[in-house]
Amino acid sequence: MLTRWARRVAGSAARPTRPPAARPGLPSAPRPGRLLATTHPARLLAAIGVVLALAVVAAPPTATVAAAREGGIECPIGQNDCDVWDDDPGNPGGGNPGDGDGSSGGSGTCQWNGRVIACYDDVLGWFNNGDGCYYKLSQPQPEGTPEGKQWYTATCNGGDLGTQHEVLLDAPPPGYGTPPDPEELARRALASISLLPPRATVAPRKSIGPGLVGLPVWMWASPGKAYFGTLEASASDRGLTVSIAAKVDKIVWDMGNGDKVTCRGPGTPYDPKGPKAGGPSPDCGYDGGYAKADTYEIFATTHWNVHWTGGNQSGDIPQTRTSGIIQVQIDELQVVTR
Repeated sequence: MLTRWARRVAGSAARPTRPPAARPGLPSAPRPGRLLATTHPARLLAAIGVVLALAVVAAPPTATVAAAREGGIECPIGQNDCDVWDDDPGNPGGGNPGDGDGSSGGSGTCQWNGRVIACYDDVLGWFNNGDGCYYKLSQPQPEGTPEGKQWYTATCNGGDLGTQHEVLLDAPPPGYGTPPDPEELARRALASISLLPPRATVAPRKSIGPGLVGLPVWMWASPGKAYFGTLEASASDRGLTVSIAAKVDKIVWDMGNGDKVTCRGPGTPYDPKGPKAGGPSPDCGYDGGYAKADTYEIFATTHWNVHWTGGNQSGDIPQTRTSGIIQVQIDELQVVTR
């Protein structure tokens, strides 16, 4: 089901808003004009804390906010793993740039007509970047094959079966027998799991009630393995197995005013009746609060690291996943003196 895209209002002039209706047993947010000058700060924080309630984001990000996100490829909504594969397939066959011989160099990265293809096919054999043909040793070898030479079935044009022909060679073609590329296997393993974007939540939230200038904001996200890891998987090819372990290193919150807050974990959910109600979050919060009244759009980005090992090699594949938008309304604390 499609959801309506949130309208960005951060940076617009502050407008007076009507406070939410009081709930049974809970005080409402202070109305402008109420005498607050003599209220004790700790009691004020506790009173304002009741509007900091649980809420889960649903709205997708605006194009403006999406452009400001940190790192990674922005996947379409619902396609969390669109950036599993590199845009740049690297040097075809792993040969040195400019050598033009199409030799594999052992990397196992193959390309034809601008797209990455398998370097080995069970039916067609091994791919040669130099001429775009797969080669498979003909079995059995025809009678009368000259000594020191062998017949191969070549399937050219990137594997087009209509281009098959037999060719006599005195040495295996470039790329023949190349081992699989461990990082390619790591990305294949990564494609078998799903790194979900964070289910971000904040308190206060506009749909629940406004916060006040200078008061702390709490941020947290769903702590499940699909959101923060560790997730493990493996992939195998031609006797080589590569294993991966994916986990979130940090979550970065964009506060909608140019500020960013980095947290090392999912954060602590806000409890309006808990011992820390009205105070700062113990592990993931915007402690100083907002400096002026406005409506702000917040989103969070998890920064994953996918560590892979296999074939006596190892490496890391960075990934990011970004939440939808949460709107936070901040009002001025007005004081009337007599």
